[in-house]
Amino acid sequence: MHTTHPDGEAEFLTGLLGAGLLIPCDVPGVYGRSATFEAVVAGIDGLAFAEARRDDAEEVRFPPVMSRHDFERSGYLGSFPHLAGSVFGFTGDERSAFELSGRAAAHEDWSEFQGMTDVVLIPASCYPVYPWVASRGPLPDGGRLVDVGGYCFRREPSSDPARMQAFRMHENVRIGDPDVVAAWHAEWQERGARILGGLGLAVDVVPANDPFFGRAGRILASGQHEQQLKMEIVCPISSARPGAVLSVNAHLDHFGTDFGIATKSGGPAHTACIGFGLERVALALFHRHGIDSDNWPERVREQLWPMLEEAP
Repeated sequence: MHTTHPDGEAEFLTGLLGAGLLIPCDVPGVYGRSATFEAVVAGIDGLAFAEARRDDAEEVRFPPVMSRHDFERSGYLGSFPHLAGSVFGFTGDERSAFELSGRAAAHEDWSEFQGMTDVVLIPASCYPVYPWVASRGPLPDGGRLVDVGGYCFRREPSSDPARMQAFRMHENVRIGDPDVVAAWHAEWQERGARILGGLGLAVDVVPANDPFFGRAGRILASGQHEQQLKMEIVCPISSARPGAVLSVNAHLDHFGTDFGIATKSGGPAHTACIGFGLERVALALFHRHGIDSDNWPERVREQLWPMLEEAP
């Protein structure tokens, strides 16, 4: 039997903060995490690692920033300019530094002393994978499967704890011939639901679309939804309303064309990715089973062990 929580996001967030699981950082959607919360995240991450190793995926990790040039090639700014995070740095002299310091101390605008750098914050763990794979030349027989993960950023200030600005994803990226990638995309819809359902979450698999920007974006979103290119595994996260905890996305030849990733036959590769939202899965578990992880069902704790056993 699981412990129920209020259906409202505000009440759930209050409970998380009161238990010290999340730590407020004075910016909507930005939180610190307690050791217990991190232990749950590590356990979920471990389950995702086990699946990747079972598939013999290449394991790589990138920092939470990537080349601005590669980011621009990806087309992200054309579809999601409202979510992008750019890194700026100081460009002035000593006099400018003095003035900047004074303005900052007074909480006044000091942006004129900043200039765009050659890095941006990554919006999803998979984005650095495509230029890296392209740099390795034509794909081998069977294509590539890459396991990647880490912190991501999307500028979505919100009081909903399930919609953080800085969050972690654990992704697998499949790159290869169209039929191989399509089969993998279909397989992971059932596979992801089984993994998360095994943690006691009441999951469903539904077609979805990304939050494309503007009028043209609405057309893209409609096509993505109709073709079922983006499938989400959803369950209650911070309220009774279901939200996505794992995404299964097919990109067709978008990244293959943009980054020049070629199959052995010479055509542009197709790509797909699955992404566990680590904080979202953790929040869904606290919502489903209760704030105190010591009281979670033993079968759930066993799957997340030894991380939960080591938590304070």
